[in-house]
Amino acid sequence: MSETSKNELIEAQKQVIGILFEVIKRLQANNDLDEEYFQIVSNDKKTKQNEERLENILKEKNENAKIVGRLLKKFDD
Repeated sequence: MSETSKNELIEAQKQVIGILFEVIKRLQANNDLDEEYFQIVSNDKKTKQNEERLENILKEKNENAKIVGRLLKKFDD
């Protein structure tokens, strides 16, 4: 294997690791948001602040899911 091929392989591995790290980070964030969401939902207090936080959690989860989808799509390229 030539030196150029080795360098390209190493660079590709770095990119894969970076993508997987970001995917794991986003999925973990969604798990944390799920936990917070269920704590708020199980709380009997239906305040405006709680409702706004629930909306924000759903938006964050949706954005994380979109980013994960885009990152995983890079593996198809």
